[in-house]
Formats: sequence, structure tokens, C-alpha cells
Amino acid sequence: MKLTFQGKNSTPGDSPTLYASDRDTYVIQGWKVYANDLLMRLDVPAGHTVIEVPTELFEHLTKDGRLSGELKRYDAPVMLVTEQGTCVLQGPEMRDTDALAQMHMPDYETCIEVPKSSIVALLEEAGGPDHFRSA
Repeated sequence: MKLTFQGKNSTPGDSPTLYASDRDTYVIQGWKVYANDLLMRLDVPAGHTVIEVPTELFEHLTKDGRLSGELKRYDAPVMLVTEQGTCVLQGPEMRDTDALAQMHMPDYETCIEVPKSSIVALLEEAGGPDHFRSA
């Protein structure tokens, strides 16, 4: 798998990062979620993991040809939005060794791979009631 760097939102020691892949997916690198109160609210299937990233990370979608990176709705893979303005995402944990070799990832981070369509759909206004979920 070949990754194309889209952008990152970093502070010293932290590096949530967004990549586009050559498989029509996004690879999202974020902080591993260990908080039991958050994990207990989710149904995490085998092979999936939960990460947290700043919502601003999605602004980098403009580098992949999107008009905006502003999330208009919060559906899977975004499972929760915290009071701190971060998104809790759930998805298949990245296991591709070639892709992982292209990344710099501290031990307390991991990444998920999700279809581009699932992220792009979040950029569109939702029809009907607001399904905003917060942590």
C-alpha cells in the first residue's frame, strides 16, 4: 500500500496524521483510546481499534481535492465527539507492514484504515435530525 501524506496536527510528542492510500481509503493515525468509560459505550468488533484525533485533522482533506474538511455530521467511523473538540473513531486497525513502514508512530498511537467514502460522507449536511453524539 502506498500512502500520500495529507497533513498532521501536532504538538510536541503527539502526531495525529491523515494519509490517503492507493486503495481509495484514508489511513488515520491517532492516540490509542484506553479510557474504559469511552470504550464501554462502543461495540468494538474484533480486528477494530479506537483512536482519538483533533477534529481539525480533517481540514487536511482539502489536500485530497475536497472543498472542505469541516465535519458536518458525526456517523461511523466517528463514534463520539469529546468536550475537548476531539473525535473518537473506530475502524479496522492498520496491519499493512509496507504502510506502517512509511509512518512515524509513537507507542501510544495507532492507525485505522477506512473507506474514503465514509469520511467524505461526513462532510455533507445530514438530512433529518441531528445525530450529534458527545462523550
